[in-house]
Amino acid sequence: MRIARAFARTVTLGALVAFTTSASAQQDYPNKPVRLVSGYAPGGTTSLVGRIIGQKLSESLGQQFILDNRPGGGTLIGGEIVARAAPDGYTLMLVDSVHVLAPVLLKAPFDPIKDFTPIGTVAATELVLLLHPSLPPNNLSEFLAYAKARPGKINYATPALGGSQHLATEIFNITTGIQTQHIPYKGAGPALIALVAGEVNMFFATTSTGAPHVQAGKLKAIAITGTQRSALLPQTPTFEESGVKNFYNHKRPPFGIIGPAGIPKPIVDKLAGEMAKHLATPEFRDSLTKIGLDPVTNTPAQYADLLKSGHAWNINTIALLKKRGVKFDF
Repeated sequence: MRIARAFARTVTLGALVAFTTSASAQQDYPNKPVRLVSGYAPGGTTSLVGRIIGQKLSESLGQQFILDNRPGGGTLIGGEIVARAAPDGYTLMLVDSVHVLAPVLLKAPFDPIKDFTPIGTVAATELVLLLHPSLPPNNLSEFLAYAKARPGKINYATPALGGSQHLATEIFNITTGIQTQHIPYKGAGPALIALVAGEVNMFFATTSTGAPHVQAGKLKAIAITGTQRSALLPQTPTFEESGVKNFYNHKRPPFGIIGPAGIPKPIVDKLAGEMAKHLATPEFRDSLTKIGLDPVTNTPAQYADLLKSGHAWNINTIALLKKRGVKFDF
């Protein structure tokens, strides 16, 4: 009996120590550098957002938030790394709407909803249709006439298989009745380089990454998604203005930070609180708007709802496109 009681006391003490240690670790978080994974190559909008929010979190939390680019597989490579990481808040991922799109098109080694913890959002952006300057069209109607006269002859770049730009282009194709060929790259940076070099003819870029090339005269901007023109590209009309109605204007999940499933609530709340604090400052908001991004603040619960609704929209949209004969070339 004495042995049993001693064993029980040992087990209870061990559990108490483990609980105290865990609680202390959560309270002291972060006490070492935090890895912020990106599923894209350097040079795209995700890298811009990652550097901006990573720097601010590093300053306010006293530990480095290190951007780790893991491109490939439509962001699934980076997603798998994070899904399998310890849920201690030291491995996070900066994602965009592709997080809930790629698993609909590709065989994913994780569930984009169940295997992750939403933490908070940072920014949103629209897409701008860019052309290589060698193409004669200077507006959307001219481009559509040009493309229809050359079915299958125009190729387009994307930052990844199964990404938002891939989906946007296929929706654009079926909406306007043109036929184009897909060439995927490992990130927006490589895709833009290919377009500037003339390896591809067109690319749906985010405003933040595409605008500098347009402003430098290296690319043509034909039309932009959304309900209003971009301050970075005020001369570029929206698709609505150009006659293509209701094109890709659904509410896509914005750029945000997630982690593996099971991150303790105190850590999630601490990270979400710091992100919201920075997003509330004019300095931080200006740093985003200057590069064509719209600041977006959501709680973990609100972000979870955005991811769920975005995933459901993608499932339904892909099913409809496939019924209409659209083939995603994987």
